[in-house]
Amino acid sequence: MTPRLGLTRRGARRGAAVLATALVASLAPALAASTTATAASSAENDPTCQAAKAAQESAVELFARGCATLDEKYGDIDDSAAQNDQPDRIASKNMALIANRPKSGPFSPPPGTPGAGQLDYANSDLAFKGDYAFAGNFQGFMVYDISNPSDPQPTTQLVCPGGQGDVSVYKNILVYSVDSPRSDSTCNSQPSSTSVPTAWEGLRIFNIKDPANPKYVASVRTDCGSHTNSLAPTKDGRTLYSYVSSYSPSDANVNCQPPHDKISVVKIPLGQAKDSEVVSTPVLFPEGGNPGGNGSSNTTGCHDITTYPSKDIAAGACMGDGILMDISDRENPVVTEQVTDTENFAFWHSATWNNAGTKVVFTDELGGGVAPTCNEETGSTRGANGIYNVNKDGQLVFKSYYKMPRTQTNEENCVAHNGSLIPVEGRDIMVQAWYQGGISVFDFTKSGKPVELAWFDRGPLDPAGTGPFPTGSLGGSWSAYWHNGKVFSNDIAKGFDVLNVNLPLLRDAKKVRAGTNNPQAQTSY
Repeated sequence: MTPRLGLTRRGARRGAAVLATALVASLAPALAASTTATAASSAENDPTCQAAKAAQESAVELFARGCATLDEKYGDIDDSAAQNDQPDRIASKNMALIANRPKSGPFSPPPGTPGAGQLDYANSDLAFKGDYAFAGNFQGFMVYDISNPSDPQPTTQLVCPGGQGDVSVYKNILVYSVDSPRSDSTCNSQPSSTSVPTAWEGLRIFNIKDPANPKYVASVRTDCGSHTNSLAPTKDGRTLYSYVSSYSPSDANVNCQPPHDKISVVKIPLGQAKDSEVVSTPVLFPEGGNPGGNGSSNTTGCHDITTYPSKDIAAGACMGDGILMDISDRENPVVTEQVTDTENFAFWHSATWNNAGTKVVFTDELGGGVAPTCNEETGSTRGANGIYNVNKDGQLVFKSYYKMPRTQTNEENCVAHNGSLIPVEGRDIMVQAWYQGGISVFDFTKSGKPVELAWFDRGPLDPAGTGPFPTGSLGGSWSAYWHNGKVFSNDIAKGFDVLNVNLPLLRDAKKVRAGTNNPQAQTSY
């Protein structure tokens, strides 16, 4: 196969050994197609970027690292084509918001909190167990009774601080990611520092047999913390494994030293979750990951992995690389395919399989999730999805890009983020969050010609002229997932949303009922 410009494939054949390779670098998604020394210097001296970096350090989060190579156009892009420049609820005729539950109590920032401080109270990921939704927040998680989707009821607010609050659910187990150093693993812990050897980061594990009363049963420390976690139960259902993704090691971080080209595999015995432990730390890039350049990220770990346990496969979004893995041996996943796109992809963020396991939608989180990248100047191929077919030899073959098509204002952080399949037999349809760009439903059955079917956009949080985060607000849909006939969204600032999509194509999908539903551990329909 002849690689297209800027896109390369490096196959690691099935069964290849996974050996250690040292790569030390910083995350560098960029708004510009290419990065110059002048642009990097401009961003380094820009007060906007300096404030963003301070916010990142405050929250011990990795959002703002994109400022390392953003050029002088950051926050000053032509947004005159924005169709929704006034705060409101607008959408396509076939999609509507039917319920919203605002953030409350310790999950809501105190009045007057500046943009840079809002990240400490951000809503994050979602997972489901039947009639219950579990909504992550940097301060813990909410449980909602969604038996009546048009009137979701808050059931429990569990306060247990530790960003970024990525949640995963399997049967009676909830796994919560902590990617900020804490004084210890308890819910009463205090913020700590990356320079403190005893600081704790990793997984918190809860028993949710009674969703109204989650029980904290175990904690597991992992190297570099846990930015995200992805579940892979064994086929007999007796043991659960969690693939822990983390990245960006530093000589100054005593618990996250370079190199860090690995994930942590945590074994969670379902009958004895208190005995959970790290059982392996496989290195995924024996020949080295993307070294970075031209706006693409240097790979020093993974951001997110989506497993497909029934097919023994997984797809990983690893900063500068997209990978496929064989997970038939749950404790020892093996990379079988590796691709880069140094022309358009800045930061490989997440992945979604189609139902057949023959396609993968990878997302590019250009600008780290804080930048206004949904505009004509940035274009339709950056900060977008990359749609790949998987051929008979297990190789990823690029087919097209998809980006939600509406121009957003300079006050709106907007880029491709988390989504899930909608269970339509014979079709590949996905719903996806785009931060303040809203939510998009699109059909990628024809991999080379994806098309939008429905959308929702509530408009900017701030008036024109405010400027982007951290001067302005950080908000929008972090995760938008299909579950039991509706779209559920966890909005960073506005809270928990429920939306209805009225499309004849989805009529049968609305009848599908799932038990536990974690979009980063896909099941067949």
